[in-house]
Amino acid sequence: MRTQLLFVTSLALLFTACTPATDTAIQETDHSESNSSVMNLDRLNASPRHQEWVEVKNGDKTIHTWVVYPESAEPAPVVILIHENKGLNDWARSMADQVAEAGYIAVAPDLLSGFSADMTRTSDFAMPDDATKAISALKPEDVQSDLQAVADWSETIAASNGKLASAGFCWGGARSFEFAANSDDVDMAMVFYGTGPADASVYKSINAPVFGFYGGADARVNATIDTSKQEMKAAGKTYEPVIYDGAGHAFMRLGEDPTGEPANIAARDAAFSRMKELLSTL
Repeated sequence: MRTQLLFVTSLALLFTACTPATDTAIQETDHSESNSSVMNLDRLNASPRHQEWVEVKNGDKTIHTWVVYPESAEPAPVVILIHENKGLNDWARSMADQVAEAGYIAVAPDLLSGFSADMTRTSDFAMPDDATKAISALKPEDVQSDLQAVADWSETIAASNGKLASAGFCWGGARSFEFAANSDDVDMAMVFYGTGPADASVYKSINAPVFGFYGGADARVNATIDTSKQEMKAAGKTYEPVIYDGAGHAFMRLGEDPTGEPANIAARDAAFSRMKELLSTL
């Protein structure tokens, strides 16, 4: 079901969730990115689960969407996974496979779909920074409209139990928070190191409980948590943030590297366990 969309019109506010400058800083400390890419592809290639690309229509636009199904005889909730500002890369698709392995239908839209005549999806961008710049140019209302189109399509999945969660990372975390306000289809929203809405009135439209996952060493994002707490409480909404000691921004991705920072690895494991526990209530 479509509902009236609420948007933050200031691009400066919109992209505080994960700016290109922040992403560059992450890359400077992510020395194993190429090894991680190989690891992600190995997981995808070795996965026994059914994986497929689906073309979801939103008017004249085609949203390229990566879908992974769990090996289960029972209907399962759908989890819409909203990628970082790097786009729907191999890690984002690998994360979808991990969610499906846990027993949920993972639906991961490429929100760079139809960016331009030549750049129709994330894989068309030569470098991650190019995808990041393109994401910073997306219109907020278009992103939310695309997410709603994906949610509408998800309702047609025969293997679904009718429950829907959103889970976003970095830039996608902020979009997941917003989607809980813009769609009445969301039963649960999970926000991984993304900021809450800057417009206080948006919190009043939140239609689902919101669960936050934050790194203790991510002061930029964490500075917004108290405001989200206050606004959600004032609006009578559920918001439960958890901060993982010592972990940095993007710990869900960086924590998959076995040679990475121990705090990121610990946070990633704890956060994924919490994610699965929350989803089990749907």
